[in-house]
Amino acid sequence: MPTIMITGAAGFIGGHVAREAERRGGLSLRLMSHRRPPAGAAAAGPATAGPDPATAGPGSGSGHGHGRDRGPGAVAPGHRTVRADLSDPGSLRGACEGVDVLLHCASQIGGTPEANEAVNARGTAALMAEARRAGVSRVVYLSTASVYGRGAFRAARPEDLVRNPGSPTSGSRAHAEDAVLAAGGVVLRPHLVLGDGDRWVVPGLARILRALPGTVEGWAARTSVITAQDLARLLLGAGLAPAGDLTASVYHAAHPVPVTVRTLLGAVAAVAGPAADPAAEDLTAVRARELLAARGIAAQGLDMLTSDHWFDSDPVWRDLRCTPGPDFEAAFKELAEGYRHALLDI
Repeated sequence: MPTIMITGAAGFIGGHVAREAERRGGLSLRLMSHRRPPAGAAAAGPATAGPDPATAGPGSGSGHGHGRDRGPGAVAPGHRTVRADLSDPGSLRGACEGVDVLLHCASQIGGTPEANEAVNARGTAALMAEARRAGVSRVVYLSTASVYGRGAFRAARPEDLVRNPGSPTSGSRAHAEDAVLAAGGVVLRPHLVLGDGDRWVVPGLARILRALPGTVEGWAARTSVITAQDLARLLLGAGLAPAGDLTASVYHAAHPVPVTVRTLLGAVAAVAGPAADPAAEDLTAVRARELLAARGIAAQGLDMLTSDHWFDSDPVWRDLRCTPGPDFEAAFKELAEGYRHALLDI
């Protein structure tokens, strides 16, 4: 029975990964957290050296904020948690003892540049050193397509792109990628992730919709999305796949079929309440930025909606022999009611 450790296990994606591992069965789970233990997990003390490290504490968001507890629902009781903090390398000692596969889903999102550097860059480097010391056989890191910065991306492949991070968060996550790749690990880069526990993507889109009196350049761009459940399947699959099946060390992780921004925003508008009348004025991007600035809303989200952000994800599905879940419209219908409740305070 392989032992899998998941960092950020109380977070958005980490929580989905833990439950996907549970559904699959035949796995021993160790959930690394640094505040509150994931619901249903057994708690103990800090990680200690030795074959049977004690455990407890909570997690960070899978790419959605170190220390932001966003995990939807609970994992089954009995799984051990490891109390460790990526910003405190000493706390990682012994955390990986007896671990076969490490799924690194914890990241600092936002906050100060120093916090991002401490958690994402130095923390991941320290975790990789501990994984090597403990003989972990496979490391998979949940990164982000944001490491590419701004631009138009059309059926883009990792090997054809150059990272150009435009924020302290993205820059520090690029450094985390480097540490994982140097340790022989695998990196997955999703773009927009939707699902139970999302506090960033759909709420951010809802704010933009409510701030604008019309569409922007026809909302014609195409973008890559994936549900948290599908992303969890890919992360777990990459962790357990035979080495010979993996043809790359960096993969894009999205549903193979991109979504038009018009379709995406139409679905968000249906659960977020009043939005722009489709027959209203079609704004220029410049005018839209001015309106968002007047409402105190950052324009970066608009940039992603007015240019293509479509990343080729066929290789990861092919290599893992995994079938993508439902297309966007079908998947979002299943998520709509949860988002409708989540957006009441937006």
